Amino acid sequence: MSLLRVKDLVVEFTNRHGTLRALDHVSFEIAPGEILGVVGESGAGKSLTGAAIIGLLEPPGKVAHGEIQLEGRRIDNLSPDEMRKIRGRRIGAIFQDPLTSLNPLYSVGRQLTETILTHLKVTPAEARQRAIQLLKDTGIPAAEERIDHYPHQFSGGMRQRVVIALALAAEPQLIVADEPTTALDVSIQAQIISLLKRICKERGAAVMLITHDMGVIAETCDRVAVLYAGRVAEIGPVHEVIHQPAHPYTRGLMACIPDMTQDRDRLNQIDGAMPRLNAIPNGCAYNPRCTEVMDRCHRERPELVSAGATRAACWLHKKK
Repeated sequence: MSLLRVKDLVVEFTNRHGTLRALDHVSFEIAPGEILGVVGESGAGKSLTGAAIIGLLEPPGKVAHGEIQLEGRRIDNLSPDEMRKIRGRRIGAIFQDPLTSLNPLYSVGRQLTETILTHLKVTPAEARQRAIQLLKDTGIPAAEERIDHYPHQFSGGMRQRVVIALALAAEPQLIVADEPTTALDVSIQAQIISLLKRICKERGAAVMLITHDMGVIAETCDRVAVLYAGRVAEIGPVHEVIHQPAHPYTRGLMACIPDMTQDRDRLNQIDGAMPRLNAIPNGCAYNPRCTEVMDRCHRERPELVSAGATRAACWLHKKK
């Protein structure tokens, strides 16, 4: 059974000029213990998908259609108070910049123990011990002393570990990690990736990992969903999507990764740019940039269909 199920999710923003559709019938599932990578260019809808799942869509954004289910229970139509009980307890969140996730006026220990006491039935002393253990589990040395330190006393990598500990404080079943390694140097990135994988394995938590870094995806994820202009272009096992991409956009992304075995004067790139929300073309949204475009691509929007080991929204794979 899927832990998280997103079905035909539509997110819209309404302003004085009309309604803009930012996510257009996005569907995917995540099983317990699985890491699903969500990748795409800036503006593809990655972070917006995560925000919709966590229940942190900023007005005027709203879920206009579809369902988000956690363990079979629909959560997209809950009240803010009901969602607040789920956020933290059953869904943990890790954001790109740890400084925005931590209160600079409180020690990390206070922030951890408050979260634990809010969601779990434990005493303050038990909450503190649990907080110390979480800091140890996430690789922070001298946790008994560091628990009383403030966020500014930690390095960037250590702050991100504190944020991960905070996300795990109430033992959530799902963790939404939005660009958790982007602000970190490469060696710290590797440690955070290793930590996420270990947490997933040991705790059986599912992770939705949002990133634009295909190297992080390849190293971390079991499956990957490629987003383009608010739609899923391709989804499948990470090895197949990376090595045998079925969608022209995914192939373009893979070709942009430098090959260290080849001597090249120029890097590959995908010509053009992601369309604005008020100028998404008819048919396949990728058609202005696609090198394999057909007449049908301009008229009809392709749905996800089987494309070998993956599923791709492309007319190249539609059976005649």
